[in-house]
Amino acid sequence: MNILAIDTATEACSAALYLGDASTGNKVTSTYQLAPRQHSRLILKMIDDLLKAKGLAVIDLDAIAFGRGPGSFMGLRIAAGVVQGIAFSHDIPVIPLSTLKVIAVRAYQETQNENILVAIDARMDEVYWAAYTLQVNQWLLVGEEQVISPDKIQLPDVLVNKEKAWIGAGTGWGAYADRLLSNADIVVQNMLPDCLPAADIMVQMAVQEFADGNTVTAAEAIPIYLRNDVAKKPKPVVF
Repeated sequence: MNILAIDTATEACSAALYLGDASTGNKVTSTYQLAPRQHSRLILKMIDDLLKAKGLAVIDLDAIAFGRGPGSFMGLRIAAGVVQGIAFSHDIPVIPLSTLKVIAVRAYQETQNENILVAIDARMDEVYWAAYTLQVNQWLLVGEEQVISPDKIQLPDVLVNKEKAWIGAGTGWGAYADRLLSNADIVVQNMLPDCLPAADIMVQMAVQEFADGNTVTAAEAIPIYLRNDVAKKPKPVVF
């Protein structure tokens, strides 16, 4: 099973390749770069370099995953366009993954804390927000993903527990730490404002999604913006 994952939803640009078979075992190779506004220049070369290093071509892929958002409007369009181009051209199934969930999983891997509050700076005095908790090896979204003013976030009652410590992850915690949950009766144990989505985390998540049959067609590989004022659809990149 060969799965490619790409992410261009935030300041980070990354790609990862998962190879799994009986002879080689399961191996992940990846590339990651902080490169604001350079994603369109970098991502295709990242993909090409990963495939060439393993002697593979796009046609050898069993699936391709991408960060479907929320995140940067332009970044999401770039990722969706690249993925649609690959998937349309070679009839490859697609695995869309939540940017916020990927950040939660990365924060967990760094801290081993199973309760993650994710906030990405959405500009316009708002954040992309979600609360995730790990239960019985499954990541559960508590409430919903939303774009919201940092002052207006209200946690579901099930999350308000003085004995439960949370990790804050994502750029929103760097931009609005003093305003996020300022009146909430919870413990934020640590903040990871530099915790960005990464394709090496994403591709590991995609393996399970693929095994569970959670794939879509190229036409269904669309970004999730959360804001409603984004009208343009991404244009596929032809391969």
